[in-house]
Amino acid sequence: MAYIQVLPEFGLVADPMIGIVTSAGESLSPVLEKVALLEATSDDLVNMLAGEGNMLASFPNREKGLAIGGSITSFWYGLAVGLFIAGIIAFQLIKVG
Repeated sequence: MAYIQVLPEFGLVADPMIGIVTSAGESLSPVLEKVALLEATSDDLVNMLAGEGNMLASFPNREKGLAIGGSITSFWYGLAVGLFIAGIIAFQLIKVG
């Protein structure tokens, strides 16, 4: 029975008769460790959208840091855009008058 090498460094082979990927007598623990790390990173990215919870690479007791930082950034961007629009309107009124 012939197998097709999928990932030789992890010992993964594909069985063309059955159509599955399996290990060729070697452990899948390196693959499972990398999948666990990828799952933790993806969960961290999804949690960043909510702005709550502790992030993987953050210091302790910084649960609300993203929400506070995002609201302060939004305030300053809103102020800048609002003043820009107000300036355009003011210059138009000065030019007309």
